[in-house]
Amino acid sequence: MHVLGIETSCDETAVAIYHPQKGLMAHVLHSQIATHNEYGGVVPELASRDHVRKLLPLIGRVLQDGKLTGADIDGIAYTAGPGLMGALLVGAATARSLAWAWNIPAIAVHHMEGHLLAPMLEDDAPALPFVALLISGGHTLLIEVSAIGRYRLLGETLDDAAGEAFDKTAKLLGLSYPGGPALSRLAETGKPRFQFPRPMTDRPGLDFSFSGLKTSVLNTFNNSKQTTQDKADIAFAFQQAIAETLTIKCHRALQQTGLKTLVVAGGVSANTAIRQQLGTMTTAEHARIYFPRPEFCTDNGAMIAYAGYQRLKAGQSQDLTLFARPRWPMAQLLSV
Repeated sequence: MHVLGIETSCDETAVAIYHPQKGLMAHVLHSQIATHNEYGGVVPELASRDHVRKLLPLIGRVLQDGKLTGADIDGIAYTAGPGLMGALLVGAATARSLAWAWNIPAIAVHHMEGHLLAPMLEDDAPALPFVALLISGGHTLLIEVSAIGRYRLLGETLDDAAGEAFDKTAKLLGLSYPGGPALSRLAETGKPRFQFPRPMTDRPGLDFSFSGLKTSVLNTFNNSKQTTQDKADIAFAFQQAIAETLTIKCHRALQQTGLKTLVVAGGVSANTAIRQQLGTMTTAEHARIYFPRPEFCTDNGAMIAYAGYQRLKAGQSQDLTLFARPRWPMAQLLSV
């Protein structure tokens, strides 16, 4: 079964083809960073227009790279949410149109399920069951994964996600878009001079909150001389606070579930400091930790194609109705 995966949830247009025996056959991605950089963040209307311009050429390219034609595709998976409504509709409309033209099934994929399953694309894939930490621009989730399509929410953020906290702190420090990677680079020159809170780690539970951390960063920044070194030291302390908070919560999740495997995915999972702290914790716990390769940490078509394959294999598909949900809790996902 050749599955074409389409990802257009935000500011990256991505397409891939997955086959269960041949693996990932081809994948391409167009980033809109240059388009949104001058605005300091994603402009939804510009994102949608860019998806319209880029999506069909990318589909043609991925078919060419995979040495396939439309007649070889057996199913189409597309990101249906969460995300920007206009951007989601571009992918949904294209996927549904191609599925109708090629007379094949199409399946709506949850963006975060794609991230959750991204490590499954690696040769050394994690064995089920496991605990998953999903950290992206808009989401911070802890999930117990007993099987593909069978998920139990353990904890989530009560306000800003870790990725949002990175971006907003980066903007406060005057860093360029995208803020997360820029802040991480600045933190490399920082010194352990400031101490920020580790939110909600002094109480039981697996939920997160990062709004108080942002306030602490803002107050420290306003009370500093705002020199280059001040900014680097704040970036360092902020990143350490995020990494330690995530590590404490993941440690709790492993202990509460009794599981010995941790999967970490989503755009923020590419952060080196977070990887190091989580790696140290899992080693001490005699547990295994898995990350997607860096190119599959951010939004990509490969994870959508793989997640779509799993659901198409289980016999799921949708009718010709366009399915797009800017807000879509994972709890509403159907089991495979």
